[in-house]
Amino acid sequence: MDADEALRILDKVLFPKKLNFIERLVFRQSWLGQTYSEIAKDSAYTSDYIKAVGTQMWQCLSEAVGKKVTKKNVHFVFREYQQAGTNKSQLFWQQKSSLGWAVEDNLPYPVIEKDLDFPGGPVPLNSPFYIKRSPSEELAYKEISKPGSVTRIKAPSRMGKSSLLNRILARAVGIGYRSVSLDFQTADEVVFTSIDKFLRWLCANISQQLNLKPLLDDYWDEDIGSKVSCSLYFEEYVLTQIDSPLVLALNEVNRVFEYPHIARDFLPLLRFWYEQAKNTETFQKLRLLVVHSTEFYLPLNINQSPFNVGLMIKLPEFNWEEIQNLARCYGLNWTDGSQAKQLMELVGGHPYLVNIALYHLCQGGVTLKKLLHDAASQTGIFSDYLRSRLETLQSYPEVRIAFKNIINAQGNIYLEPLLAYKLESMGLVKFIGNECTVACELYRLYFAALNSGEEHLPNYRIAALDQKNQNLESWINLDLDLCKNST
Repeated sequence: MDADEALRILDKVLFPKKLNFIERLVFRQSWLGQTYSEIAKDSAYTSDYIKAVGTQMWQCLSEAVGKKVTKKNVHFVFREYQQAGTNKSQLFWQQKSSLGWAVEDNLPYPVIEKDLDFPGGPVPLNSPFYIKRSPSEELAYKEISKPGSVTRIKAPSRMGKSSLLNRILARAVGIGYRSVSLDFQTADEVVFTSIDKFLRWLCANISQQLNLKPLLDDYWDEDIGSKVSCSLYFEEYVLTQIDSPLVLALNEVNRVFEYPHIARDFLPLLRFWYEQAKNTETFQKLRLLVVHSTEFYLPLNINQSPFNVGLMIKLPEFNWEEIQNLARCYGLNWTDGSQAKQLMELVGGHPYLVNIALYHLCQGGVTLKKLLHDAASQTGIFSDYLRSRLETLQSYPEVRIAFKNIINAQGNIYLEPLLAYKLESMGLVKFIGNECTVACELYRLYFAALNSGEEHLPNYRIAALDQKNQNLESWINLDLDLCKNST
């Protein structure tokens, strides 16, 4: 048996899950007898990272085949599997069925209980409903192994940012790193009243998660300022108390965007730490993960922002194959793929919308035909999400008018770059070259049904919106500036 044949068996054993690119690389080269160091040398990944990937992969395979699989015995295990033939394969699927899986057409899919949790929050680490975000995951795993790195994850809301973040943190812990995760949505309003309160909150929470005694008063000095005090606390206390790299995840950073007096000091501070790592060994222990939704904007000097340094990951939508695999995970027998294509034609590959649809379909309360027919209605399964998009547009009249023009257009149209980029950041449009089109048919149907006229939209205060429109004019889209800067 060669490596390719072993991988084909592996695909059947793990279905509907699949090994990603780096896992397949590690498996193939391990099969050929290479050490982790040799694989790392040939692939440009670090040895520690390759070892971590291998350790997790062997554990996954062990759970799948019901016996321990390692680099040393992988040939024996797969030879045994192959020699057992059909009977062994049938026994394997029976074992899967006893774990809550069913079999149809010799392919396993999970049996879904009717009380399945409604899709919404981050997908649990061991959930069969998680779709790997290749190559984003592999890039992020590699980046956190770099001293002083910054990884930025951005996407519109409900695209899977937190789910990916949790897996990056799990990988960090798996290779022996320490990790801290802060979600700015959990911070009280009073925390954002001053940069001093904000940075003390930050340091206190990090200390608590690392089981370190908070010694803020020993390092805080109002004469040198909060930012310097915070940096000293990190460099001279937090990072010296741990003997491994620290992955610091900052989730929902867009909450900070709502407080410009905080953001103008905090975001440049993150950039300063990144730059310090080039010359300071202690700060090289710090690896930052910055996660934010793209619906938010901020007036900030691009040269002070952390958002134009490090690795930027922009999460894509699901493709057809991923939707098909996810449907099988929900227990839907979509064998020919036509149903997945119909769903994708409606919602694109938006992870949240896809999961919402599959959840309702697997519950048996609606057929795909009925779901597609009612999708854009006020009583359809997407109504709450669509109303949230409408509320966002109502807040910014100029952006709403631009979107109205796209809805009414027969094809792609050109928009002023800033407006186009903001609509794309909201997830409402896609770029086709330099022109824009509606991101998915669901949006076109829903907003067209509203006739895009003021008299058909819910009432709102004109004065308040005019003020917001003036504020919008003064905002600077960081990513747009970055694109201009890079060219």
